[in-house]
Amino acid sequence: MSTITAYGALAGDQPLKPLQITRRAPGPHDVQIAIAYCGICHSDLHQVRSEWAGTRYPCVPGHEIVGRVTAVGAHVSGFKEGDLVGVGCIVDSCQHCEECEEGYENYCDGMVPTYNGPTEDEPGHTLGGYAQQIVVHERYVLRIRHPESQLAAVAPLLCAGITTYSPLRHWRVGPGRKVGVVGIGGLGHMGIKLARAMGADVVAFTTSESKRDAATALGAHEVVVSRHPHEMATHRGSFDFILNTVAAPHQLDDYLVLLKRDGVLGLVGAPSSPHPSPNVFNLIMKRRSIAGSLIGGIPETQEMLDFCAEHGIVADIELIRAEQINEAYERMLQGKVKYRFVIDIATMGS
Repeated sequence: MSTITAYGALAGDQPLKPLQITRRAPGPHDVQIAIAYCGICHSDLHQVRSEWAGTRYPCVPGHEIVGRVTAVGAHVSGFKEGDLVGVGCIVDSCQHCEECEEGYENYCDGMVPTYNGPTEDEPGHTLGGYAQQIVVHERYVLRIRHPESQLAAVAPLLCAGITTYSPLRHWRVGPGRKVGVVGIGGLGHMGIKLARAMGADVVAFTTSESKRDAATALGAHEVVVSRHPHEMATHRGSFDFILNTVAAPHQLDDYLVLLKRDGVLGLVGAPSSPHPSPNVFNLIMKRRSIAGSLIGGIPETQEMLDFCAEHGIVADIELIRAEQINEAYERMLQGKVKYRFVIDIATMGS
C-alpha cells in the first residue's frame, strides 16, 4: 500500500481538509494512476455533507478523474505507463449480470461508485478523486485521446459528459430531430454542446434572461426563457426529445406539452424532493413519455470520450487549487461557476 494526500471530510458538518489515506498496491488487473485533475460534481457536495443517506466517513469525494498511468498489473494489456486515462463514477460491478455483460455497469445492482462504495480496501469504503493517486481495475479505466493541454477540461466529461451523452444517444438525437435542453449549468452546458455536435436542432431553456448569449455561445440554435409564457407557447408540440438537467423541483407539465406525439422528456437532474406530479392527460393524449437516465456504462463512456475528442468538445471550467474546495462548494450552491470547477491536484501537496 501507499500513503497519499487527499481532501475529504470526517463528518457531514465539517469542511473538507487534507487527509492522509492509503491506496492498495496494483493487483494483476489493476491500473495505478497519478491524478492530475478532478472535477467537482454537485453529487460530491450532497454526499460529503450527508444530504444523501448513507455517507461513510472519512469521505473523499471525486468521480471526474484524469491523469497518467504510473504502474500496471501483470495481466493488464490495454494500458501502459505514461498513458493519459480517466476514471468516472464506477470502479467495480458484479461483472456477470445481464447489465454488466451488455456494457451497462451503471445499472448493475452491484455497481461500486468511485467513492462511498463498499470495498475491501481501507477504510472499507471507496475513496474518490480528490487525491493524488488512485488504483482501479483496468475494466473501469478509460482512454483519453484529447490533447494533454485540454486535460483539465476533459475531467468533467467523466460525469457531466456521460450523464448527458447517454440519453441523447439512447433516444437517437441527431439530424432532423428537434431537441430541448433545460438548464444551463454543469450538465446543461454539456447537453447543448453534445446535441449540437450530433446534428440536432437545439433549443436551450433557462429561467434567466441573462443566459441567452451564453447558451447561444455554447451552440444552441435558439434560447427560450421559460418564465415567458409566449416564448414557451411558440414551441408547443414540436420537440422530439427534451433533456431536463435541472436538479430542483419544478412543473414537468411545462415541458411535456412541448413534446410531439411519442416525444420523450428525459430527466437527469436529481432534486432533493420530488417534482410535482404531472397531469396524466399530457402524457396519454400524445403518447408522450417521462424517462430517466443515470450516467452511462463503461463502453458508452469510452464512446463519449472518443466522440468529444473527435469534435473538440470539453467542458467550460474554472481551475482551482485544492485549498479552494470549500469555497468552490459555496459558490456552486449559489450558481456562481461557468460551468464546472476542476481541482488542480498538483496543488494538493504544496
